[in-house]
Amino acid sequence: MEQLKSTLKKNIQQYTMIIAILIIWAIFYFTTDHIFLMPRNITNLFLQMTYVGIASSTMVLIMVCGHIDLSVGSVIGFSGALIAYLLKHAGMNVWLALLITLFAGALVGVWQGFWVAKVNLPAFIVTLSSEWVFRGLIIGVTNSETIQPNNAIFKAIGQGYLPNIAGPDAKFNLTALIIGGLCILAYVVSQIISRNKKKRYEFNVESTGIFILKLAIISIVIGFFFWNCNKDRGLPIPVIILAVIIFAINMIAKNTAFGRHVYAIGGNREAAELSGVNVRRTTWIVFILMGLMSAASGIVYTARLNSAAIAAGTGAETDIIAAAIIGGTSPAGGKGTVVGCIIGALVMASLENGMSILSMGSFEKYLAKGLVLLFAVAIDYLTKDSNY
Repeated sequence: MEQLKSTLKKNIQQYTMIIAILIIWAIFYFTTDHIFLMPRNITNLFLQMTYVGIASSTMVLIMVCGHIDLSVGSVIGFSGALIAYLLKHAGMNVWLALLITLFAGALVGVWQGFWVAKVNLPAFIVTLSSEWVFRGLIIGVTNSETIQPNNAIFKAIGQGYLPNIAGPDAKFNLTALIIGGLCILAYVVSQIISRNKKKRYEFNVESTGIFILKLAIISIVIGFFFWNCNKDRGLPIPVIILAVIIFAINMIAKNTAFGRHVYAIGGNREAAELSGVNVRRTTWIVFILMGLMSAASGIVYTARLNSAAIAAGTGAETDIIAAAIIGGTSPAGGKGTVVGCIIGALVMASLENGMSILSMGSFEKYLAKGLVLLFAVAIDYLTKDSNY
């Protein structure tokens, strides 16, 4: 019982948000005449959260460092406008256009990282100014018009599905079921290896019963998603892109010296410097990663809509920052997980999706999102030893 209490206290925000997701899903399941949990809508729900999840994965690192990026929405819109222009008006090869767009996103990170890491300007001011700059660049690139690339490969990035290896007329989507089974197996094996490693170094671990229960619940959730993919159109390519990015960023955060330095800076910048951490270089790299993932998010977002407009990405920064905080990232820095941001993105997407099915207006949507964000910050504040 004591171990259970300790585990819950350590991860109370994420566990609370998981419970919140289940409650939200249950409410929308009954109020939408079961439409909310139908396979087609579950797939749409995950598609809605992909671009937020991609950008939020590195927003976690930015916030763990003790910074914030208010320009992410504008950079998403600019990246989408850039690749749409390259494909439509410049007639560029799609792969070259993708590389140029990702490179442009990295350059955005270099620019912002310079002012924050080298000049020591507050990230709030630097990224706020960049928000306006890139909003203006969107207007310049699109010439205040909507651009539709209409490129088959590009559209597949945001709208495509993996082909069914059992054939297009098969009753089961074998691709989704096999990948789902492999994901569950990979998750279980990785958790067992991680737990054994902690025990070998004599770290505290949860009891066997709690560990098995956690494995079972997460495995059921993974299986539920892939089973719904099997019953719908298959496994969406944007979700695969999101999964690969989350896996890569999570590995960087957890298993590299760079990741440990990021958390050290957020925990205590002065102590990190005294320990030999190159704070400026680490901060700069974090902003480069943020720019890169913002560009990737913009590509997926634009490909899903097959259009780039001047309003693209407007307000996205609030959803992305909220997803990170709801998933357990502390606004004060030093605390947060990359996987947790997916929980936050799913909460935000669930609210948006469910209220849209119920034909609710912007009033209800903004109210619900604001209250959920306040609730998440309150949990973080009330469960930490010191105040902000």
